[in-house]
Amino acid sequence: MTRNKIIKGLSPIICMLVFLMLLTLVSCKQKIPSFTEKDQAVTLYPDYSFISVPPNIAPLNFRIVDKADFYIARFYNPDGTEFNIRSKNGEIKIPEKKWRELLRTSISDEYNIDIFTRKSKEFTKYRTITNYVAPDSIDKYLVYRLIEPGFETWNKMGIYQRNLEDFSEIPIMLNSLSDDNCMNCHTFIRNSGKDMMFHLRGEHAGTILFKGGVLSKINTKTNSTISAGVYPSWHPSGDFIAFSVNNIVQSFHAIPGKKIEVYDTLSNIVVYDIKKNAIVTSRLLSDPDRLETFPVWAPDGRYLYFCSAVKKPMANYNQIRYDLMRIAFDPATCSFGEPDTVLKVSDKGRSLSFPRISPDNKYLLYCMADYGNFTIWHPESDIYLLDLVSGKISHPDINSIRTESFHEWSSTGRWIVFSSRRDDGLYTRPYFAYFDTSGYVHKPFLLPQKNPEFYLNFMKSYNIPEFVTSRIELNPRKLERLIKTAPVNAELINN
Repeated sequence: MTRNKIIKGLSPIICMLVFLMLLTLVSCKQKIPSFTEKDQAVTLYPDYSFISVPPNIAPLNFRIVDKADFYIARFYNPDGTEFNIRSKNGEIKIPEKKWRELLRTSISDEYNIDIFTRKSKEFTKYRTITNYVAPDSIDKYLVYRLIEPGFETWNKMGIYQRNLEDFSEIPIMLNSLSDDNCMNCHTFIRNSGKDMMFHLRGEHAGTILFKGGVLSKINTKTNSTISAGVYPSWHPSGDFIAFSVNNIVQSFHAIPGKKIEVYDTLSNIVVYDIKKNAIVTSRLLSDPDRLETFPVWAPDGRYLYFCSAVKKPMANYNQIRYDLMRIAFDPATCSFGEPDTVLKVSDKGRSLSFPRISPDNKYLLYCMADYGNFTIWHPESDIYLLDLVSGKISHPDINSIRTESFHEWSSTGRWIVFSSRRDDGLYTRPYFAYFDTSGYVHKPFLLPQKNPEFYLNFMKSYNIPEFVTSRIELNPRKLERLIKTAPVNAELINN
């Protein structure tokens, strides 16, 4: 049978379907109309231009802010991967399959984005955007608390896990199932989703432990400690959790530009021995003349780092400044050496908080503000990097004119997540930055969402973003019954 006879034998419906399929294929490769080049950068929201991205991140959908009648975004790389996305409203939503192929063929290399806009039937091309695809993957999940940025109270909140390779988000716990109480301070062992801890405050108070597949609820408050455990850090062995115990006070400013002040009048550090269900205290971490807080273990478990300040009257809250300390730890005996100063900044009129050590034990990230330790309410708070080998301090180019606060390393140490209020000064959102093998921190980018305008309408803050390598096999229904039971009291051991 000849070719013409085959075509004549096809029904009109089949011919139309074939035509539409061919038209679709052609439109995907459709050439860009004639245009005029404009030596000007295009404005994207979120700003996904000239950034370094992991090869397994979800599509970085964005909106072209510049006003026009029609938009085209052309994605391509030196490997030959190329596709166009057309939009009437400036929203560029990247098909997942095309995005995966673009990343796969750009690893350790770059991909480009050309933006074309049409006004009055004339197309204009902006400067080409070039992004780098790092060779290092990012941990698959991010865990955070979602909460309104309130002051005295809260409404609905929850702890969630987000798959960074797509847009799926599921709750681990919701306070709608625990009589609207507060939950906070989730933490993990070596970025593992198999072991988790978080606190409950108010009704049903206690510390929830999920370790080795076993759930338990502990009361870490004793008659001889200031409070229940507050800011936690899980020892890499999994056998201990360091907590601060704090008397936390909130005050409200009556001057423009400042909203709230959160500070401690008392604070010490304790260690919870999980196997013994015991709170271990030490005079070395409970100096009556100082405030000790924000403990964090070194990756090898041999040292406990923490922040320490000279105690001052409440009226002098803006003179309380923290330095970085560390103390040797022997896990065999759960005992400590003598504390020593790692980094002193108080004599320079600065205050240090949130120390976090890279998995290779070579670098330490921290926040620095003018005073205090609760930097989320300090617009001047920036992130700094300490080289623990050379002692060199750097101020990475990831900071903004607004608050940078809580931060954490990925399991490989190649990615950093940090909290920032750079967008509007009110809502805290998670940003990611690549930390390469030379110790350079690349330009950060915002957690991607399926809808490019998601953050313009979302009325909650992302609190304590933590990387985990695997899905946490917990959910609100699984936790609900345990949460409403009485906690087991921890014993007290004075060291």
